[in-house]
Amino acid sequence: MRIGSMFKGKVLVAQGGGPTAVINQSMVGAVLESRKFRNVELVYGAAHGVRGIVDEEFLDLTQETTHNLEMVAETPSSALGSTRDKPDLKYCQEIFKVLKAHEIGYFFYIGGNDSSDTVRIVSDEAKNAGYDLRCVHIPKTIDNDLMVNDHTPGFPSAARFVAQAFMGINLDNWALPGVYIGVVMGRHAGFLTAASALGKKFPDDGPHLIYLPERTFDPEQFVADVKRVYDTYGRCVVAVSEGIHDATGAPIITRLTDQVERDAHGNVQLSGTGALADLLVDLVKKKTGIKRVRGDTLGYLQRSFVGCVSDVDQREAREVGEKAVQFAMWGSRDGSVTIHRTGFYSVDYHFTELTEVAGKTRVMPDNFIAASGNDVTDAFLMYLRPLLGRGLPDAYRLRNNYVPKVLNP
Repeated sequence: MRIGSMFKGKVLVAQGGGPTAVINQSMVGAVLESRKFRNVELVYGAAHGVRGIVDEEFLDLTQETTHNLEMVAETPSSALGSTRDKPDLKYCQEIFKVLKAHEIGYFFYIGGNDSSDTVRIVSDEAKNAGYDLRCVHIPKTIDNDLMVNDHTPGFPSAARFVAQAFMGINLDNWALPGVYIGVVMGRHAGFLTAASALGKKFPDDGPHLIYLPERTFDPEQFVADVKRVYDTYGRCVVAVSEGIHDATGAPIITRLTDQVERDAHGNVQLSGTGALADLLVDLVKKKTGIKRVRGDTLGYLQRSFVGCVSDVDQREAREVGEKAVQFAMWGSRDGSVTIHRTGFYSVDYHFTELTEVAGKTRVMPDNFIAASGNDVTDAFLMYLRPLLGRGLPDAYRLRNNYVPKVLNP
């Protein structure tokens, strides 16, 4: 049913994929904006994403107080719960069946590549059935790999965490020199790993080497790079993307181990077990003879870390939720909200066709990656810096005013 150009019915909001520090801002933005429109009867939230839709597990968010919603918005992780389900056509047909039974007029799905594709398929099903349903994808991913977008909500806060983590790692490594290897999330896109460079202050600060999935990873060259840096500084800090691969495209972890784990979608488990960091540590030890070599996997710490949230990320995550509702209510088509940079730093929001975003992956452009293949450029630093928000910590050193030696001058 329509009221003028608007559909009359209920709103359903869902969150999909990995949680982030600001995904609740988008959810709350969509909920509060929806409650302003008189054609909206109720606002529901699906528990655990599309799985909750199929199972008809809905929360009535119309009954939530504005104050509590605002408190939830400030809280990292997915308040509605999420899912790793990757719906195919049959799954999306089940989703549509539930939406129709509950008289849902607006479907907002917050997520990344797979989530946008789900929105596209559900939108097509509604059109084929002649059912009035407005479907809008709200962007979210710490990988920053959604097409069309300058960047995606969730990425700036995760990048801020990575930058600060490597700042601390570098300080530790400077005090007790050795080789440190940190594995960062990013299967196909290296944006998050590249963010490790933002914590550097002095010329000899780490990470000294940054390896991204946009470039082929050669284990022998990697060892040579580490040895060169170690010989120069007496230490070496390395940031490695979990998605590093060889010339054939095979993940490096499959070359370094005989036992390969796979996730529910059949993808090789890259860094969730910490195996890649351990394997690279062993490689460096065996090939170089350096004794103090350590490795960590940042893992889930990057996604919803409390107290390390970018205020820019919070604001934009709220606004994409609000804009999704506005586009849905005042527009005449389904789509995805996309973020576009204007000026030195400000953004505008566009409404983009789902086919331009759904199921596609964006990677780092060549001008962000150094010619050496193991570092980033100033262009990337300029791109990322304003996204990290206010108050990024800084690190200082004592000046080297050594006292002259007496016994061994």
